[in-house]
Amino acid sequence: MRHLPNLICLARIALIWPILASLEAQNYSLTLVLFAIAAISDGIDGYLAKRFSWTSALGKFLDPLADKLLLVTVFIAASWMNLLPWWLAAAAIGRDVMIGLGALLFRVWFGHLHGQPSILSKINTALQILFILGAIVQAASGVVPPILMTVFAWVVLATTLGSGAGYLARFVRRAWWLPVGPAR
Repeated sequence: MRHLPNLICLARIALIWPILASLEAQNYSLTLVLFAIAAISDGIDGYLAKRFSWTSALGKFLDPLADKLLLVTVFIAASWMNLLPWWLAAAAIGRDVMIGLGALLFRVWFGHLHGQPSILSKINTALQILFILGAIVQAASGVVPPILMTVFAWVVLATTLGSGAGYLARFVRRAWWLPVGPAR
C-alpha cells in the first residue's frame, strides 16, 4: 500500500494520451471525465502520501512531474484547438519551464533544493485545473458564459505570474546566501 500514491501518479501520466486523443476527436464529454479523474487523482495521491506517511523520494519527483506533464500537455493541445487563450497557455508553460530550469541550475550550482510548493503555487495549480475544466465544459456544452471564462483567464494569469515571480525570488534569495561550489 505504501506505493499506492506513486501508482496513482503513474496512472495520471497514463491518462494524458487518452485525454489528448479525446480532445483531438472533439469528444469533450470524455475529455471532461478523463481530465476530472486525473485532477482528482492528484488530490488523492497527495492525501494518501501525507495521511499515511507514504512519501518517498520517487513520489516527491513523480507527483510534480505528473502534474506538469498533464497541465502542459493539455494547455498546449487546448490552446492549439482554440479552447483557451494561447497567451494563458504561454504564461503557464513559461512559468513551469522557468521553475524547472531554476531548480536545475540551483541543483547544479548550489546543491539539493529542499523546497515546498508555495500556497500561491497550490492555488495557481487548482485554478489552472478548474480553468481547463471550465474550457472543456464550455466546448462540450456552451453553458459557461464567455465573459466568465475571460475573467477567470485573467485571474489564472495573475496567479501564474505571481507564483512564478515568487519561485524566482525564492531561488535568488536562497542562492544569494549560499556559497558557490560543486553540487553537494
